[in-house]
Amino acid sequence: MPRSYECLTLEDAKQMLSAAEAKAESLGIAYNMAVVDSGGHLLAFLRQDGALIGSIDLAIDKAVTARLFDKATSDLAQLAQSGRPLFGIQESNAGKVVIFGGGIPVVVDGHVVGAVGASAGTVEQDVAVAEAAISALGNGGRSSRR
Repeated sequence: MPRSYECLTLEDAKQMLSAAEAKAESLGIAYNMAVVDSGGHLLAFLRQDGALIGSIDLAIDKAVTARLFDKATSDLAQLAQSGRPLFGIQESNAGKVVIFGGGIPVVVDGHVVGAVGASAGTVEQDVAVAEAAISALGNGGRSSRR
């Protein structure tokens, strides 16, 4: 019987980080990767050897941002441009809101069960690493691109 999701588990997070780590290795970039639970609290974090120190908090904050707003951080980047509805959102939550790609909510059966954040490469690479993490959940997990 398939598992019913309400929140990501530590085992889920380990699988996600393993898949993200493999993607980062295929890119040849040492990454920082974070998984948060449905409440936006850190569930697991992985820092590959040599990963940028400045990207540690970015990976965590991308995951938290994706969960707080239930939107991919790349989508928030578009909405936060001057003249757009969320302009200035990056100043909220004590300035910890990250509005560039690499944070993605994890949605299962229409419910946000957590989020993932990745940081170290280009925005496109960060998104690819985060998406690899979500793909580790199989058909049960999907990224939220609302």
